[in-house]
Amino acid sequence: MLPARLTRAIPFLAHPRPSGPLLRSEALAGLTVGLMMIPQSVAYAHLAGMPPVTGIYASIVPALVAVFFSSSQRLSVGPTALTALLISASLTGMAQPGSAEWIQLAVWLALLTGLLQVVLGWARFGWLLNLVNAPVLMAFTQAAAVLIITSQIPSLLGFGGGWRFMLHTPSFDWASAVFGVATLALLMGARRWRPGFPTVLVIVLATAAISHFAGFEAHGGKVVGTLPSGLPSLYVPGWIGWDTLGQLVLPVLVITLVSFLETASSAKVDSERKGERWDQDQDLVGQGLAKIASGFSGAFATSSSFSRSALNLYAGAQTGWATIFSTLVVLLALLFFTPVLRPVPQSVLAAIVVAAVIGLLKPREFRRLWRLSRVESVIAAVTFGVTILAAPALYWGVLTGVVMSLSLFLYQRLHPRIIELGMHPDGSLRDRHLWQLPPLAPQSYALRMDAALDFAAAGQFERNVIEYLTEHPHTRHVFLFAQSINRIDATGVEVFLRLMSQLQQRDVVLHLVGIKLPVEKVLLAAGALAPHPKVQVYRTENEGLAALRAIELAARREPADLAAAAI
Repeated sequence: MLPARLTRAIPFLAHPRPSGPLLRSEALAGLTVGLMMIPQSVAYAHLAGMPPVTGIYASIVPALVAVFFSSSQRLSVGPTALTALLISASLTGMAQPGSAEWIQLAVWLALLTGLLQVVLGWARFGWLLNLVNAPVLMAFTQAAAVLIITSQIPSLLGFGGGWRFMLHTPSFDWASAVFGVATLALLMGARRWRPGFPTVLVIVLATAAISHFAGFEAHGGKVVGTLPSGLPSLYVPGWIGWDTLGQLVLPVLVITLVSFLETASSAKVDSERKGERWDQDQDLVGQGLAKIASGFSGAFATSSSFSRSALNLYAGAQTGWATIFSTLVVLLALLFFTPVLRPVPQSVLAAIVVAAVIGLLKPREFRRLWRLSRVESVIAAVTFGVTILAAPALYWGVLTGVVMSLSLFLYQRLHPRIIELGMHPDGSLRDRHLWQLPPLAPQSYALRMDAALDFAAAGQFERNVIEYLTEHPHTRHVFLFAQSINRIDATGVEVFLRLMSQLQQRDVVLHLVGIKLPVEKVLLAAGALAPHPKVQVYRTENEGLAALRAIELAARREPADLAAAAI
């Protein structure tokens, strides 16, 4: 029996010894994912501006590290399109893609993002990643998908260079275009009809054979080229200077956020299927260590691929052994089969990237978000637009979305929902003005605030009560239905005591209904709930409603008593 501390640090060790049938099932799932990972990793390395073989490097040791140290062990860790794009965009202008300086900067990005994720995980700060909400992530992901696709179109269609050369000095290659378009069509068709079939690998092998026997490279076609075989060696990057390091700060933050949100999207699905709680902090540690391992392998930052993770689950993976088998498949390809990839046309790699990310384009999500929340849909649209316009500095899109979302959050906290209550015909307490309901009792103000009574909401709460009393000077009772107030801070206590004093000066009784224990403890410690004729406390809503009915009955009897006295 291994120590609990060890199994918590290395979750893979907590699994029991696998049986023979389980290993056979895991080997089949690993083979399926590994065959898909080989061509994808080469394509994503090309997207990141890295040598193609580094994509394979990023699929071996990092995947093993992740499966040992992550809680979600059925995820496929390695190169992903979104992270590759962020790396390429972050380093554009700092070095020439594929150069030694570019590789060194990419390695620094991997090491820094990995270190940051490990620190966040060890400090149990995984909740910080919630700063990027779903609308912002959706908009950024779709904008990134658009940028990825547009960046691959020149290579896909057989044009030399990027868009600038394509538009001004076009150099068109019909053979490359045929390879690219045909590959894309086959991949899209296979995704629909045979999602579990290793179509990517079959197409890569077929195009490699056609390219080799047709003399595609000899006629000027661009191919993957020679890939070094053998295991990756230890890569220790040189010092890049404080100025250059400062330029990597924002990219490191954005890659840390976005790459882990990629992981979260897959890990949540995996946890739900297993019926377990997702340990985001342990996954932060595992993913961070994987990035560090990738950096020291001379590769680039990794993440969890949603498509490969989904394929892993579809193929029947039950444990992390499937990832170990897929890593073995990639390792064997690196040792013995890299010459096969040499004649693969670069347009085929572009088609693989486009086919992988085209599923991220979901324009209907913007329409659905518009129906749910107009404000959040505007935030998503601005995030999308800024990401596109700021390219290659993609981090401005994420930062813009985060700042706008936090601004909306603060605005909502500073303007809590405070309603006057009335009795609805169905017997529930609802917004009196929205449903055009009569007051609960004469000379009474019954309200509910759907927020914590803290520094953000306390001022608005006090203002709301005082304004009502000013407009209705004959009010003698204020009923606060406090079931929705679950927290109070020092500012809230100060405002509450000040409001109590103002109510007593106006000869108004404060009735507290359904106050929660955490709030009650703080108010008791502040002396706000000491016995007083102008303060009444009711444990339940029924007790509060009974007090309101008593006030209403007293108000009805009062005119009759005055009439009898006049007789």
